[in-house]
Amino acid sequence: MHLSAKTGADFLKQIVNPWYEALQNPAETQQQVLKNLVERYAKTLYGKKHGALEVKGAADFRANFPKINYKELCPYFEEARRGNHSIFLSEPPVCWVMTRGSTGPAKVFPVTKTHIEQIFACGARALVNYALRKNDFELLTGKILNLNFPSTVTTMDADGQKITYGYSSGTYAKLNPMLNQVSLLPRQEEIDSLGPGITKLDWEKRFELVYEQALNERVVAAMGVTPVILSFARYVKRRHGKKPKDLWSLHALFCTSVRKIQFKYGPVLRKYFGEVPIVEMYSATEGVFAQQLDDLPFITPNYDKYYFEVETSKGSKMLHELERGEWGRLIISSCLFPRYDIGDMIEALGKNYFRVFGRAKTLTILEHRLYRLLFRWFL
Repeated sequence: MHLSAKTGADFLKQIVNPWYEALQNPAETQQQVLKNLVERYAKTLYGKKHGALEVKGAADFRANFPKINYKELCPYFEEARRGNHSIFLSEPPVCWVMTRGSTGPAKVFPVTKTHIEQIFACGARALVNYALRKNDFELLTGKILNLNFPSTVTTMDADGQKITYGYSSGTYAKLNPMLNQVSLLPRQEEIDSLGPGITKLDWEKRFELVYEQALNERVVAAMGVTPVILSFARYVKRRHGKKPKDLWSLHALFCTSVRKIQFKYGPVLRKYFGEVPIVEMYSATEGVFAQQLDDLPFITPNYDKYYFEVETSKGSKMLHELERGEWGRLIISSCLFPRYDIGDMIEALGKNYFRVFGRAKTLTILEHRLYRLLFRWFL
């Protein structure tokens, strides 16, 4: 991607402007997103059963559609695998992906054309927003370390055919044209060629491939699952005796897929990569839901693509309705599923800034209540 400052800015603003505009009026944006989603749900047997066409607003949506978790989704995904996608999905799957299994057994999801388009659009926002804010167009012409999981892992029967699928991060990296333009290094196909394993030895082979290809290149960023980025840095130091900051002058780290990135991982990452900005992204196999807007270490939702609700101690609210300090369990509706309980806890920091502080588990909630009790005067 060869961009002059003016031409580049004009082109790139098309990627981030829908996000910026949604932040100006999240209530109106979320109402339109809900309208679009229920029209999509009405094409499915599940949506018809729950009266999708009767939904006029947030209250109707909560009344008609129960929240649903992955375990409850599995029977519908099994039907989609057999070719009966319309029982739950408004489009046929174009591929399948799996999660890392960091909080339990790996989950397997069908992926539709619309879902992939939203992954690409929202995934590009963190990168483009940062380049525009910093007037750093070199970020879009250099090499970005590809530290994703393999996209080719195993096979299954789907609609009478054997299909191969793998981890979502690798699959999205392989399919994403935006990332190809900014030169992922190595290419995802080369990562896949090393095999599907995720043992320590498997990762060392991948890390060595990344190191060898990137050693004499102009590397400007790393993007991927945060613990993997850190593991790569430690591998390079252990195996080659140098830290990444001694080899490359990175402009930013784009970190995903875990909680407390800025505060838990940030100090350690900077030990290896130097005083490089860390741009947080709240992404998962199920979608790219939010990313960092500015230098504040918080995330800002993609209100124009997903519909966000939060179950608080005082009942359900829209995410944008939360006042500073309010928190609860996040429920997300997307083109794939309505009212999905993703299992994360989120807290409002005011002015559309949020932080995901942990999984929706009893210990996490108790720790957060204690934290707020002890530090309430400073919040």
